[in-house]
Amino acid sequence: MPASGAGVTRSTLRQQIADALRDEVLAGRLQPGQEFTVKQIAEQYGVSATPVREALVDLCAQGLLDSDQHRGFRVHEFSVDDYRGMVEARMLVVDGIFRRHVPACRPPAEPDVSFGVTLVSIRRRGEAAARAARAGDLDVLIGYDIRYWRELGRLVAANDYIADFLHRLRVQAWVFSVPYLRSDRDLLGWLWSGHIELVDAITRGDAAGAVDVVRAYNTRSLEWADRLDARAGRTG
Repeated sequence: MPASGAGVTRSTLRQQIADALRDEVLAGRLQPGQEFTVKQIAEQYGVSATPVREALVDLCAQGLLDSDQHRGFRVHEFSVDDYRGMVEARMLVVDGIFRRHVPACRPPAEPDVSFGVTLVSIRRRGEAAARAARAGDLDVLIGYDIRYWRELGRLVAANDYIADFLHRLRVQAWVFSVPYLRSDRDLLGWLWSGHIELVDAITRGDAAGAVDVVRAYNTRSLEWADRLDARAGRTG
């Protein structure tokens, strides 16, 4: 079961419970296939059932939980093929938005405080994520990586629907990956640390460079999926 929810306040219970449970799934403390009920979560956090049920429904909508009216909820189990689909989907979307919007992300001739602040924030998150990746610190990496890509998606796409779609794929991909990565002896060999290289390309307005960075990353992700299949004895 999740860790104690003593820090949850009643003003934003639904969102805080959803965020806390999502973090438990991302950290691998709630394992794929693990089941629980609204009552169990409500007792864990010391709150009423209503905000808990709403939070769990929200996580179902995000594809992280499955609902069974007779047994409650369980953590969704993504397959290697699901992961491949996530990577291929983000490849198509990111390739398109980078080619279309990255040139427009070049710093404007006139000072733009908002633009500059956003880039600084993205770069800082990217630096922290890259350091964590090189150190093999999954817990730190996941948090910074998710926020890095969410801010980057909003900046480049300038479209909240696209940014939210990419964010959802990002979270789902991490949920799938975490259990495998934690047991992988070659962890450092598979963690991506090209965050700053990508920010630099976008800052220059270099769409082709940005696409190359992301394509190499996604290709590596698909190679990792093939490796998982090989370990499980699957063939294409």
